[in-house]
Amino acid sequence: MFIVITYDVVEDDRRTRLSKMLCDFGRRVQKSVFECVLTEKQYLDLKARLDRQIDHEVDTIRYYHLCQRCVPAVEFTGTGTGPEDETDGVIIV
Repeated sequence: MFIVITYDVVEDDRRTRLSKMLCDFGRRVQKSVFECVLTEKQYLDLKARLDRQIDHEVDTIRYYHLCQRCVPAVEFTGTGTGPEDETDGVIIV
């Protein structure tokens, strides 16, 4: 599955921990936005790990699931590569 994960984390140390964790699962496309190609098990594991790291009173994590048909339709302007460049050869379930 292709998932865009965004976060708004108030405290610097928590934000750094989340960022490092997400780097192990996907690629950073903006400071607090990651694109990830994950199995369902990886997704559930990552989500649980991230959930334990945040302060639920002030922090937010959002998960946007994109279908296989939608991934090539992602548009961007400026530097970087599209998500289809990262998913070549990967079957998105």
